[in-house]
Amino acid sequence: MSTPVELRAALADRLTKDGTLTEHAWESAVRAVPRELFVGTYFTPLAGSVPTSYRPVRKGEPGWLEGIYDDLTLVTQLDGRTGPEDTAGETATGVPSSSSTLPSVVLRMWQQLDAEAGHRVLEIGTGTGYSTALGAHRLGDGNITSIEYDPVIGAAAAAAIKAAEFSPRLIIGDGLRGDPGGGQYDRLIATCSVRYIPLSWLHQVKPGGRILVTLSGWSYANALALLDVTAPGEATGRFLADPTSFMIARPHDRPPRPTLDLLPGEERPTLIDPTTLDSWTGGWVAQLAAPGAIRMGAGGQQILWDLATGSQARTALGPDNGWTVTQRGPVALWDQVERAVQSWQTAGEPHQDHFGITVSATGQRVWLGAEDGPSWNLPI
Repeated sequence: MSTPVELRAALADRLTKDGTLTEHAWESAVRAVPRELFVGTYFTPLAGSVPTSYRPVRKGEPGWLEGIYDDLTLVTQLDGRTGPEDTAGETATGVPSSSSTLPSVVLRMWQQLDAEAGHRVLEIGTGTGYSTALGAHRLGDGNITSIEYDPVIGAAAAAAIKAAEFSPRLIIGDGLRGDPGGGQYDRLIATCSVRYIPLSWLHQVKPGGRILVTLSGWSYANALALLDVTAPGEATGRFLADPTSFMIARPHDRPPRPTLDLLPGEERPTLIDPTTLDSWTGGWVAQLAAPGAIRMGAGGQQILWDLATGSQARTALGPDNGWTVTQRGPVALWDQVERAVQSWQTAGEPHQDHFGITVSATGQRVWLGAEDGPSWNLPI
């Protein structure tokens, strides 16, 4: 059986070999920070279960330590309240609400942030504290401030960080409001996703500083953005090629949805293939076009439902093996999605790194190709 030191070294070697780790200082952090202090217990999904069931993996049981040093995301909480230690039976069901993100993603993002010695960094979403400890090792305790929304998760992270002998500044609160004490930061990194860039971040990161955050929405499509703050309250940036997803910040999450009744509406042939929405970028473009809607279904049978207006759109197989769409309500959801997807297809269906974002006092806008290209407003 391998020791934690050996497992950390093996993880560092794997991430260096596959190109994830490109800076020696971050490789040293992986070899030094004991992930097992931050993930005492965790859930693993049971393959093929519908809805997904999770098995608690408890400290000391066979495979526990090896699982911690796999390059995997480890779910640590379900439904905002249930941890592995709270599970009396063999399995539990629920929606993941906290996790320890796979190390390769955490380390790739820290390197993309381009934080250097002396930079002050604000981290949104302490989670288990593993990412926070990596940052503290690389940049120093005094340069890291981390904010966690959930007090139970935050307390556990604080204990683990202390046990690992780090002492960054830790805050329990709403990270979307930034540092409650104010202050100016050189970098901001978010380990949750948001529907739009909170204005507080744009005033707490210095002009010339950077923000790295995943943009998501109520259809849970994701895109990783790196923004340069150009002035207080203003920024511009590009989306990165890496397919990165995080749980959406709880204040930005969609409201509870009632039971969906599929009601009659106006039917017509679709102008796009509904299966286009199943691709990573295609689904994200659809979300940009209809930000107030949730998307359900898959393949040719897509369902869009706007919770605020009750508007619906659903696709189905039509005559001659084509596809039809049925829409009802004040918002023509599929019309909006069609226009956005067609603009993307005209550009050659580029990946997300061909998109950019501009944030100003007048709003937040995602654009394709260049700032004067097709664009969509974020729902601020």
